[in-house]
Amino acid sequence: MDYVEIGGLRVSRFIIGGNPFSGFSHQTIEKNREMLRYFTTARIKETLRDAERLGVNTHLGRADHHIMRVLLEYWDEGGNIQWFAQTCPEVGDMRRGIQNAVDGGAKACYLHGGMMDFLFANDALDEVPDAIARIRDAGMPAGIAAHEPDVIAWARDHLDPDFFMCCHYNIERRDRHAEHRPGSPERYDAEDRDRMMAVIRTLEKPAIHYKVLAAGRNHPEDAFTYLARHMRPNDAVCVGIFPKDNPKMLQEDIALLEKHLRDATALGSGIRPEIAAK
Repeated sequence: MDYVEIGGLRVSRFIIGGNPFSGFSHQTIEKNREMLRYFTTARIKETLRDAERLGVNTHLGRADHHIMRVLLEYWDEGGNIQWFAQTCPEVGDMRRGIQNAVDGGAKACYLHGGMMDFLFANDALDEVPDAIARIRDAGMPAGIAAHEPDVIAWARDHLDPDFFMCCHYNIERRDRHAEHRPGSPERYDAEDRDRMMAVIRTLEKPAIHYKVLAAGRNHPEDAFTYLARHMRPNDAVCVGIFPKDNPKMLQEDIALLEKHLRDATALGSGIRPEIAAK
């Protein structure tokens, strides 16, 4: 496993995501329920242990009471995975999410992508600099997530986050609501992915790529090939898994990432050296 540095923290290049743990399939309502039923506390902990055995040292999960409780139990049982906490609008405002991250033992915190898209669409970003300052005042690296590339560009120009959470797809409009609405139509447009990659090339801080598999819509070989060609040396990727569909999903995804990163390096593809060095 390769590791990068984000906000002074050593982070595995492959990060395990938490959407499936919380029943967010981004597919169907039925799939959401299937994930919720499958991912008992015991199975979440088992998945995290598997990830650690494979060299994964970081988990991206929601700053809600479910995830906080599971991680506390996991750590008490000897687990060591570090938590990058995502604020989540349904538990309260950004201050509440940040406080949950602090109380729950997170190592870093980032602002919810849907919320950032919503605030950007409504020209209501005044509270964001204070939220970033609150995260840093708590001793954590601070990040910004977004599905809309223009939001990442705004954060690049107006803030100084320690990392960017960059979605490969702008899956739904967020001008009227910040939260994802399960069952609502989603789009996965390759042009959006290319737009986000163009913005990532302009960033000086690390990017964590997410939804690279388009919530199961992209073939893993194609998704990781594309990803490896666009990851910069200090970028990472966050991937959620569902072992019920494939018990070897985690191992296979990590192997694909490592294989295609080696191939991209051998071919000399990817980000230009003068940009990658930033």
